[in-house]
Amino acid sequence: MKRLIVFCMPFLIFCSCHLQAQSQDDITNSMPYKIERAVYNRAIKYNDAGVAVSALYQLCVLQPRNDSLLYALQYFYFNSQDYVSSILVANDVLLLNPKNTGSQEMKAVSLERVGAKEKAIEEYESLYLKNNSNISYLYKTAALQYEVKRYKESLTNVNILLSKNQADTLKLTFPKNDSVQQQVPMKASLYNLKGMLNEAMGNTSAAKSEYDSALQISPDFYLPKQNLDSLKVNMK
Repeated sequence: MKRLIVFCMPFLIFCSCHLQAQSQDDITNSMPYKIERAVYNRAIKYNDAGVAVSALYQLCVLQPRNDSLLYALQYFYFNSQDYVSSILVANDVLLLNPKNTGSQEMKAVSLERVGAKEKAIEEYESLYLKNNSNISYLYKTAALQYEVKRYKESLTNVNILLSKNQADTLKLTFPKNDSVQQQVPMKASLYNLKGMLNEAMGNTSAAKSEYDSALQISPDFYLPKQNLDSLKVNMK
């Protein structure tokens, strides 16, 4: 259910180009700003994240209301798995630009990674309200609601997702074992989640039916197979 964003030099090069495209006001034309921007660009060229972050701090001080600078800083923290700093920077980014969904998505993932699942749910719900064409936000909401035992809310969202045509075409990645992962249709994972919800609420017959539905869509899907085997043992 988790998605890991890895260090990506093309993205950083994009950030570098974006910094160069900032409006040419008095600050950006000043020598301190030009020096720090040059340091940042050189650090990106040499793949030196530490120096790049230091230069970004200087640029953020010079332009405290530039949300794109803060967004680049947040990305560095997120990519280095410093999730607490990622959350704190995101708060400032979103104060300046509430429409920055990239920053909000990193904040949601960061909250999830530090165990603040209720707060992560709030962010994913907000993201879905802003862009309901991206059903992955609602999927994350439903999955986290299951984890925090908000079963009825999760089930409602799962049923909404099952009615979406996108659930037939989107694929999700799940672990099969310690070293192997598999991709399955979102719809199969939704039936698996629905089975887990029914099982958690004590409806074992419905749970079995949902696991079977998941396996009809994706016969090799490891998780519903495992859940079904466990359910059969518990039913004896």
